[in-house]
Amino acid sequence: MKHEELLSKLTPEEKAALLSGKTVWQTRDIPRLKIPSIFLSDGPHGIRKQAGAGDHLGLNASLKATCFPTAATIANSWDPDLGEEIGKALGEEAAAQDVNIVLGPGLNMKRSPLCGRNFEYFSEDPYLAGKMAAAYVRGIQSQGVYACPKHFAVNSQEERRMAMDAVVDERTLREIYLTGFEIAVKEGHENDPGIQALVKVLKSDDIKKFINDTYDGAVIPFED
Repeated sequence: MKHEELLSKLTPEEKAALLSGKTVWQTRDIPRLKIPSIFLSDGPHGIRKQAGAGDHLGLNASLKATCFPTAATIANSWDPDLGEEIGKALGEEAAAQDVNIVLGPGLNMKRSPLCGRNFEYFSEDPYLAGKMAAAYVRGIQSQGVYACPKHFAVNSQEERRMAMDAVVDERTLREIYLTGFEIAVKEGHENDPGIQALVKVLKSDDIKKFINDTYDGAVIPFED
């Protein structure tokens, strides 16, 4: 397959470079292999592609786009078909703005009322969250745009979210925090060739070595 041929031609440094950004919203391109830069945009309630310089806080103006009801609102419908229709519309607008990946849907568990972004997430119930997220994913990806369910995982508050240590036992992790993501992946087309290619890169020995050498145990690479 084409992606396997490309993977074999990437150097370890180039594979590692694909894990970081060219800009706030763009991946790195690799001209020698004709690998383009991929453009990402925040979702999931509307495409947020910034018109000028990008910043992760969204302070600079964005292109006009539809503002859809929040995930919390749509989840109250218990209607995956409605979620899929919204996902389709998000995918259409993303494609029109040359966005390759929508950063959404959001399906973190509502475990704390102190999470300032609870409105972005579907439910405190992992089954409902997973089913609705999978519907959004199917809708978005039906338009040739990839969806990126977030925020993986155990992200239940905004206060110091980049620095806090979320301590959780394995049963709780699997039954509460990971179930929604599992459903979203399995029912949102896990067999897509592009998804399988990305997973293969992330599992590669080159990436594991890069993570171990760079972070010296602070980050643990994926193990089957």
